[in-house]
Amino acid sequence: MNSESRKNRLAEATINVLISSAVILFALLIMSGCMPTKPEPTPNSVQPTSIIQNIPKPSEVDLMKKPLITHIYTADPSAHVFDGRLYIYPSHDLDHDNPATNDGDQFDMEDYHVFSMEDMQSLPVDHGEVLNVKDVPWTEKQMWAPDAAFKNDTYYLYFPARDHENIFRIGVATSKSPAGPFTAEPKYIEGSFSIDPCVFIDDDGQAYMYFGGLWGGQLEKWKTGQFDPEGREPGTKEPALGPRVARMSADMLSFAGPVGEVAILDADGNPIPDGKNSQRFFEAGWVHKYNGVYYFSYSTGDTHYIAYATGTSPTGPFTFRGYILTPVLGWTTHHSIVEFQGKWYLFYHDATLSGGVTHKRNIKVAELTYNADGSIETIDP
Repeated sequence: MNSESRKNRLAEATINVLISSAVILFALLIMSGCMPTKPEPTPNSVQPTSIIQNIPKPSEVDLMKKPLITHIYTADPSAHVFDGRLYIYPSHDLDHDNPATNDGDQFDMEDYHVFSMEDMQSLPVDHGEVLNVKDVPWTEKQMWAPDAAFKNDTYYLYFPARDHENIFRIGVATSKSPAGPFTAEPKYIEGSFSIDPCVFIDDDGQAYMYFGGLWGGQLEKWKTGQFDPEGREPGTKEPALGPRVARMSADMLSFAGPVGEVAILDADGNPIPDGKNSQRFFEAGWVHKYNGVYYFSYSTGDTHYIAYATGTSPTGPFTFRGYILTPVLGWTTHHSIVEFQGKWYLFYHDATLSGGVTHKRNIKVAELTYNADGSIETIDP
């Protein structure tokens, strides 16, 4: 046998060994049930999910009753849903240790940031500064709790600030994006005063602005319709001062009529007296609608509750129903209420991050629960 024939026989033997090994391996796989298969999907079948995919992503966290924003101090959250995303318009507390005064000089905020959330398991995104006091011609200082609205393909940011005569007025700024930046109108809204604007747009498209706050907010100085620097609250047995309301013009930049007072009544239909400071209005008015009923919620101020009253008209009167939130850490309490992705939420603030420093606050959120009779279950922060 020549060398060429020996090479051919050796090659054939090698191939036969390889084929035999493959056959044996195939048989072992069949016997052990480990033969990999890829079954055809059937209608309505649920494909298995890997264990790794079931592990929550870092952003999927429980946000309830915890500080939502920790890199800056925030307060007075105004929450709205625009284009399926939740936007928060808070005030921005500065990090300082200036002394407190009865006029709230320690609350010397000078700009606004906008935050947004994809869902209630994702931390808010900071869209940065959207408006600064230096960009508003009529303001002097203290840009306090704002609110936002959408109409006419435009986003509106409403905000209070002291003018150059040290009087609180309410201004408006506009943007084509809910995340800003916002451009302020050169003058404040004619006829506006005090603080804490809340703009509610009813089902018929009519918008209303609610505003007012006692003490540092100067509401008691407007009892006569004119600013009185010596103005005081009513007597303890007299009706408490109510928040103010005005219809907004079609362009959302001015009032369409006179400013009125909102009546908050007790269960017997009587005005709540000023001395009943666990129920009377102090500041931070907010209006929302649920099952055709108008809810006016507000802070009681020196008793530190978020209370609420209900009515059949956006301009009132409203009848006191109870409390939404018990006192938080820190003196002030301010909130908003919004429906998002099928649930209702209360946004509010406290002073957890600063250990109780009233002018260094942080915003939080809690789920809101309605009872069958339309009442709201009280939340403990």
